[in-house]
Amino acid sequence: MISISLSWKNKPFLLKPCGKDYLWGGTRLNDDFSKGIDMEPLAESWECSTHPDGPSVAASGEHKGKTLSEIIKEHPEYLGTHPRVKGELPVLVKLIDARKDLSVQVHPDDEYARVHENGSLGKTEMWYVLDAAKDAKLIYGFHHNITKETLRDSIRSGTVEKYLQKVPIQKDDVFYIEAGCVHAIGAGALIAEVQESSNLTYRLYDYDRVDKNGRKRELHVDKALDVANLKSSAEPRQPMRVLQYREGCASELLCRCRYFQTERLLLNTERCRAMVDYRTKSNSFEILLCIDGCGMLFHQDGESLPFFRGDCIFVPADSVPMKIHGRAKFLKVSC
Repeated sequence: MISISLSWKNKPFLLKPCGKDYLWGGTRLNDDFSKGIDMEPLAESWECSTHPDGPSVAASGEHKGKTLSEIIKEHPEYLGTHPRVKGELPVLVKLIDARKDLSVQVHPDDEYARVHENGSLGKTEMWYVLDAAKDAKLIYGFHHNITKETLRDSIRSGTVEKYLQKVPIQKDDVFYIEAGCVHAIGAGALIAEVQESSNLTYRLYDYDRVDKNGRKRELHVDKALDVANLKSSAEPRQPMRVLQYREGCASELLCRCRYFQTERLLLNTERCRAMVDYRTKSNSFEILLCIDGCGMLFHQDGESLPFFRGDCIFVPADSVPMKIHGRAKFLKVSC
């Protein structure tokens, strides 16, 4: 077991996600992660969210049935004292099943969103590839510098794809998508996404697809051209990742930026008898997304919280001491 030795009072709890039935989605979030969401297609599950477009709900503990927004309003101390917090959960964690290509899109930064989107946050994000088909790709910026006029004309004529940089992806890849980077997740990708708490997406191109009502989805070309980085992009390289081992657990940093920090935890205490100290960041909440395996959290008061692949656990900044046991992989998100 791993001993999480903290001296605080609040208890972690499971979250129930909000589902999204975007036209490019599939069935893997239900099939592989047992989401039990009655949608087909099921494109996204917003695992940890206080965003009004898709709030998650406590699925265990004393707050069961309340939205995470309501819980944080009642207990702002759950967020911790990190400067990024400012009284609201600053991140959103989701799972994405791309059975078909997502639209070519771009997100604004905080400053543009504040001025043009009623004070909203912008959207910088990172992707962790949970699985990928043999020929799966993503779009990441442009091969060469491009002008607004050329890009607008190519969107109008349906030739924009020839300017876009396509990058092969495979399981366990990590990609950092800064606001302003034109991008798209390609068909066959199963992704865990960590992002700012924002739902601002400016579509540049959507392959002339129609929705279930036979209508083309709205494009946002003018705003997209306002915020898009039109310079050529180097092909993204995988970050250097170093596993740090301790008995029963290993961890590695996947991404650290001004908006969030994401680590991968590998837990295996099936044959571990020793107690291993493990400390969270005391000034920040944590989000534990189980991406494989299962196990059990034990509180110091004797309560237990089982978790399985696909479960998302919110750990308040002032969490009670707890122990964790099992064989599992997590993404751990904090500020």
